[in-house]
Amino acid sequence: ALFKCCIICYVQVELPRLITAVVVFLFVLFVCYRLCTCKCCMAATGTSLVVVFAVVFSLYLVNGGPLHASCTIDWGFSQNCSSVNASLIKQISKWNTSDNCKNGGEKCLYKFVSASKTELTATHTTPVHMYVDDLTFTFTDSQTPPTKCRVKAHSTSETWYAHLDFSTNYCNLRNLAEGAGLTELPNFTELTSDKICTQYSSRNCTKY
Repeated sequence: ALFKCCIICYVQVELPRLITAVVVFLFVLFVCYRLCTCKCCMAATGTSLVVVFAVVFSLYLVNGGPLHASCTIDWGFSQNCSSVNASLIKQISKWNTSDNCKNGGEKCLYKFVSASKTELTATHTTPVHMYVDDLTFTFTDSQTPPTKCRVKAHSTSETWYAHLDFSTNYCNLRNLAEGAGLTELPNFTELTSDKICTQYSSRNCTKY
């Protein structure tokens, strides 16, 4: 339990601080590189930039997921896109207050932003820490039966330093589709992975 607590503390507190420090350090190095006239200084600064970039890129390779907390999902529906679009909008409206989260979970605080025939945008705010995530649903008619509509669902954190999210961005999308009853429809398909969806394999949408 203590180890788990330490990991959660590191991810929620120390990791954002570390990322912030790295960004500030990169900015300072960049400014120095632009202002330096000494060739030795320029060389040292350039080398430091390369080293920091290599470290950040290595962390990306080890983690195997997006550098920024986000999730992209491809859904397939046997219903037409206008019906799917309308169902998502209706569910966003139903969960636009905090009422549904009184007993836990994050199936609340969705906010409609805009909608067209091919795209729906919204936001989701986490009820505890009040982090805001941007949601985009892109609709494409499918010519491959039984699928009539393909949806590219994307959620990304507005918090610029967010790297890990405990699968929050995945659950932002999945919870909405489940709430609308879309995942229970015949021939529903879903495709995503840890590579394009932060912490997908450890998802827990009952909590998040």
